[in-house]
Amino acid sequence: MTTSSETVVKSANDSPAEGGNTHYVKGVGHIPRDIYKYVKSNPLGDMPRYSIHIVIQHLVVFLTFLVLAATGLPLHFGDLFWAPLILSPFGGPDSARVIHWTAAFIMVTASVYHLGTIILGTLYKVQNKKFHLLHTQIPTLKDLQDIKHDIRYFLGKERYRPEMGKFMYKQKLHYLAIIWGTCVLVVAGSTLLFPETMSNFWPNPRFAQDLARLMHADEAIMAAAVIVFWHWSNVHLVPGRFPFQWTVLTGKITREHQIEEHFLEYVDNLKEMPAEREYLRSVMKEKGYMTEGGER
Repeated sequence: MTTSSETVVKSANDSPAEGGNTHYVKGVGHIPRDIYKYVKSNPLGDMPRYSIHIVIQHLVVFLTFLVLAATGLPLHFGDLFWAPLILSPFGGPDSARVIHWTAAFIMVTASVYHLGTIILGTLYKVQNKKFHLLHTQIPTLKDLQDIKHDIRYFLGKERYRPEMGKFMYKQKLHYLAIIWGTCVLVVAGSTLLFPETMSNFWPNPRFAQDLARLMHADEAIMAAAVIVFWHWSNVHLVPGRFPFQWTVLTGKITREHQIEEHFLEYVDNLKEMPAEREYLRSVMKEKGYMTEGGER
């Protein structure tokens, strides 16, 4: 536990201390990196993370993905014993096919809308000089450094996890995987659904049909496996998040989680939220990191 003045840096700038023991924030002081073990959090979330706009987009993509997987896979593997059992609640193969196309249309519309908001939002931020590369999902050299640091942390060779921003390397990998999977499924699905139109774009339409049929099914299986065994386990099942992380519905995140995995996002929130600065100062004072007159 870092409590002595020997481990507190003297810098007055908003910056991490040498060795990563503390991080100075104006108006708060030197925040110990392990303070997250002592703050109180509401399981439903305390700190802002996603706007209601993003929450709705995620919910639409999530629900349509479930419908697409539940209807598409039994349609593709229709000769297997379990396929009729899954298709039965949807009214049989014909009804399931219509539901699958409808869900696909909604997902494509949501994806195009998301892409449009990202492009227009980025242009707005660039124009108003508010764009910051580290606040985006674009991979940077820091992500490689964070992965190396995190591996050393989990091997017991680092005392603290790296100071990561709003989107850490895991979220960026998830996001890029979703973009890739969506593109493959949309192109392959469009080739199957509109063969005559898509034949104008493929040099060998017959080969494109066979490839699309293979890629549509294989990508769907891989996407389902990634979502269930990687995304959900990382988001909801890891220690500290189990049994459910409410961020996807509330748009908020617990203090512990934000300080542990998105420390730089928490620092940004501190700058914008006077009440949170006051709360953290009271926690630090209560735990002996500060005296009535200032820092120890």
